[in-house]
Amino acid sequence: MHLSESDTRAKHIDPKLKESGWEEFVIREHYFTDGRKLLGGKRGQRLFADYLLRYKNTNLAIIEAKKLGKHPTDGLQQAIRYADKLKVKFIFATNGEKIYQFDMRTGTGDYIDSFPTPEVLFQESVDNLTSLKKQLLGVPFYLVGDKQPRYYQEIAVNKAIEAIADDKKRVLLTLATGTGKTFIAFQIAHKLLTVKWNLDQADRRPKILFLADRNILADQAINTFNDPYEKDLVKIDGSEVRARNGIVPTNAFIFFAIYQAISEKENIDGYFRQYPKDFFDLIIIDECHRGSANEVGSWREILDYFGSAVHLGLTATPKRDDNVDTYNYFKKPVYEYSLKDGINDGYLSPYKVKKVRTNIDSYIYTDADKVLEGAVEDRRVYRKRDFNRVIIIPKQIELVAQAILDNINPMDKSIVFCVDQPHALNMRDAINKFKKVSDPNYCVRITSDEGKPGRDLLELFQNNDRDIPVILTSSQMLTTGVDARNVRNIIIVREIESMVEFKQIVGRGTRLFEGKDFFTIIDFSEEATDHFYDPDWDGLPEGETGEGGTRTGGNTGGGGGGNTGGGEEPPPRPPRPPKIVIELSNGRKLKVLDIETRYIDESGKPLTTLQFLEKLIGFIPDLYQSEDDLRKLWSKPETREELLIKLAESGIDEEQLDILKKIFEAENSDIFDVLLHISYECSLITRSQRAKHVKDDNDFFEVFSNLKARDFLRFILERYETDGIKELKRERLSSLIELNNLGTTKEASTVFGSAQNLIDAFYKLQENLYAV
Repeated sequence: MHLSESDTRAKHIDPKLKESGWEEFVIREHYFTDGRKLLGGKRGQRLFADYLLRYKNTNLAIIEAKKLGKHPTDGLQQAIRYADKLKVKFIFATNGEKIYQFDMRTGTGDYIDSFPTPEVLFQESVDNLTSLKKQLLGVPFYLVGDKQPRYYQEIAVNKAIEAIADDKKRVLLTLATGTGKTFIAFQIAHKLLTVKWNLDQADRRPKILFLADRNILADQAINTFNDPYEKDLVKIDGSEVRARNGIVPTNAFIFFAIYQAISEKENIDGYFRQYPKDFFDLIIIDECHRGSANEVGSWREILDYFGSAVHLGLTATPKRDDNVDTYNYFKKPVYEYSLKDGINDGYLSPYKVKKVRTNIDSYIYTDADKVLEGAVEDRRVYRKRDFNRVIIIPKQIELVAQAILDNINPMDKSIVFCVDQPHALNMRDAINKFKKVSDPNYCVRITSDEGKPGRDLLELFQNNDRDIPVILTSSQMLTTGVDARNVRNIIIVREIESMVEFKQIVGRGTRLFEGKDFFTIIDFSEEATDHFYDPDWDGLPEGETGEGGTRTGGNTGGGGGGNTGGGEEPPPRPPRPPKIVIELSNGRKLKVLDIETRYIDESGKPLTTLQFLEKLIGFIPDLYQSEDDLRKLWSKPETREELLIKLAESGIDEEQLDILKKIFEAENSDIFDVLLHISYECSLITRSQRAKHVKDDNDFFEVFSNLKARDFLRFILERYETDGIKELKRERLSSLIELNNLGTTKEASTVFGSAQNLIDAFYKLQENLYAV
């Protein structure tokens, strides 16, 4: 008797699971990824396990099921990959008759008679299973509505909880930007508060401090924690302390603060010293790489003071030379989830890069130019990295502003990362000078100098139901933690030396949003996006840190951390010499020389156009064998339509073809040229260029002695220029005759000599059109 896999599950596997007590603790066909984001709102293949064994809110094992008669371990290799992602320690492979148990820790397996019971498997799966750990793992996530945790969020929470239950004092979680670190922190706090975990094992809820380096990060965290802990939380800042007559708040369980608001200032002890050293049980440090963990770092004095508390660090950046202090302090992360994982699982957005080169990427002073401020150095070559840091050339800023507007859709939300706050101001003014949208808040600067009005505009930018503001200019304020899901363009107009900061900036575009298939990084710098080609671009921390490694000082984020006064910008540096301001001579014409589109995968690997599209579409169907073959198919209305139907049947429909045009800035091109570009990397030309080539071909038109025939063929070309290939369909011919006032089809046939001549001319026109 031959049973299908579903029959095998129902008649053989399910009864065995029930016998071992799993009936209430098994999830069948457990999908645990969303599938990579593809064009047109489509998704790649989702990963799923045939069975997930889950007990006490903890994933324990997966079962790989095969139909009766197949070898039980036939799908074991795939199951190992899934088990590694889910961080479960056991795999069971079965064909309903035999059960093979594989241990991920030892890499060995053997046949067993029956599935272990839930309690036995739970005890074998959790290391050092104490009563506290069992309690903590048993607390379900606090979820509102139909929201469900992603698999990696659940793993991160449980790994942190287990480390805390094992009395680890320093715990680190490394997860890519946009993957929900604040949600993870909330769930950890919720579990600890629910079981009344605390350091002195008293009958009380713990005191938890959430420490950030920017008000916007602290406020976003408060919004996450508000439900259900609105009455149990408080923010420690100057206004709160003043309202309490100089006394810090103590009547809460969850406290929020930015380092700068509670740390020591000139001759004033920090607010944190008003608390007893053992007041807090847990301190959560958000974006912990930014404050620096070295002895003089901005949050180190606070952590040293509350040394008895558990310190939980959250960061988006794997170990690098510029954040080694963080890893020296916290040691190896208990869990990592990379950008590559996020994109491949479908939780983060893919991207492409546009590198812009102009004819003023360097500057040497000449007598024809005018020095408005400062003192220019004779014969010095000022390079891109000097622009707006050492020397300001207003016309260069305006050129960049015009190029930005030329390379984005007018209403696509975009963030421009500038050298400093004055540069962000100049860039805002230049963009507003050339913009086509009249709204006064189309482009705004968001820096600490803007104060509350700036924060209000940032909230409007983050509001996905609002179109305005569209473009933000900033320097450091928006590099971390700003949750704006609909950002379509990350625009870099300064150098970025730090890989840590570069990751944070790229992360501003990775969040998903409906209708957002990818985002674009537009790079005007000298080498910022070269970070993609660093072997460690999407690397994970290697081994235990703390032995060896080079300390790099306090400011680890390329401008982050430190005592910033408002917690929004980097610490003040020693005063620099006044910037030079240059007015270029009227004879100097500035222009964009080249815009190179680079396709880079999430690991930093350069991709061909075809490889990039395969990432965005999922595959490219093999429907033509060569450039000539495609040209031949496209030149005839019937075979062109057949090809379009086959593309649609393969999943690349009209909507996706339109998106492809947008990806390559080819809205005015024929889809034929886009397909040529994708498949054979041919240069893109417009429909107007194609039509002009035919219009200029006198030999083609001289075949037709009747001038009305020539005019009609030129009319078809004009319709093609305007409306594209739909005007070239065979069934459109009669409508085109009517629109051109040639009379009836019979009358048009007379103009061409015969009906067959008319049809032949219509086809010959298209053959010439695609011969270019």
